[in-house]
Amino acid sequence: MSLASEFRAFVARGNVVDLAVGVVIGAAFGKIVSALVDGAVMPLLAMLTGGIRVDQWKAVLRPARLDAAGKVATPEVALHYGSVLQATIDFLLIALVIFLVLRAYNRLRAPSEAPAAPPEDVVLLREIRDLLKGRPSPVP
Repeated sequence: MSLASEFRAFVARGNVVDLAVGVVIGAAFGKIVSALVDGAVMPLLAMLTGGIRVDQWKAVLRPARLDAAGKVATPEVALHYGSVLQATIDFLLIALVIFLVLRAYNRLRAPSEAPAAPPEDVVLLREIRDLLKGRPSPVP
């Protein structure tokens, strides 16, 4: 089997196509939630923190140094933990929204049918088992 035909068979399988659709929809959904976070949640958080944006939070390890002309001689070295916090908040909100959507979907789905009755031979075997449990043991 050639590489091209093997690849075609792999892509033609249903779960690969479904996964690709899920990734594309997930990326688009992530953009929507990121816009919500950037446009609504983070401005509120900035208002509570005195106008400082979360993604700009940082710990300066070495401040920038200027030369005699006022130009930056050595740039600032800082840990930008605010961008990590921003990404974490984005992730948590995306996870929350996905959870709520799936929860609503599961509630709207029709309840599964009652389990099918067991076959007649299984019912008879269970009756025999129950009858044998009631008899005294033949071993003294």
